Amino acid sequence: MFCIIIFRHSVYWLDELPKSKNTSTTVFELTPRLEQLAQSKQTSRFFQESRRTPEWTVHAAALKACPSQRVCSLALPRLPAEGWESDRPLPATLSVAVKTAEASPRVCQLAHPKRVKMVLSHFRVDSNAHAETFPTTTPSAPSARIQQLASPKQVHPQHALTRPVSWPVPDCVLKAVASERLQVLARPKTRQALFEGYEPYRITPAARAATASPRLLELSLPLPRKCKGQ
Repeated sequence: MFCIIIFRHSVYWLDELPKSKNTSTTVFELTPRLEQLAQSKQTSRFFQESRRTPEWTVHAAALKACPSQRVCSLALPRLPAEGWESDRPLPATLSVAVKTAEASPRVCQLAHPKRVKMVLSHFRVDSNAHAETFPTTTPSAPSARIQQLASPKQVHPQHALTRPVSWPVPDCVLKAVASERLQVLARPKTRQALFEGYEPYRITPAARAATASPRLLELSLPLPRKCKGQ
């Protein structure tokens, strides 16, 4: 019985440890290639100091410039619209009259929520807080037109129900044998591929000598409404 062992060196480690002057195995020395990669990137010799400094000098004319009346008017803050009033400040302390005020019967009446009056014709609603009686009316018989509209839609006399999913196959169909003509028509049409010399844009001689029937000529004419201006 033979046993084959294959050692694959990792691409992330060196095949051999670098030679070190120390005898300890925990201290390593960089190779010249690693020392080269550890160096910082040097500035290209084609680099030019063409970028402006963040500190700009102000021209003497700009220091002595005086703004015009238009610039001064545009520099003013926007004034509020006419009739604008600032928010009323909240009172720091409430007066004694406000603390001891009592609501009048009218104010208590206006403080109640608004009731929505519903017109009911067949029954009466009695409320404990506010009893209200609604008038009752005798229902009238519907008209002939309403009864006609209320009747469901009838099915058409020639309507055929949906055919069931599964149905028995007749014995004549099970024992049927396809003729030679059916077998010829059932075969797919064979065509050559493009790399075998097939030309899809070639017109057959029969198509070149074909004559359109009167019906085809009639169908090829444009619609009358599209050729009125011609």
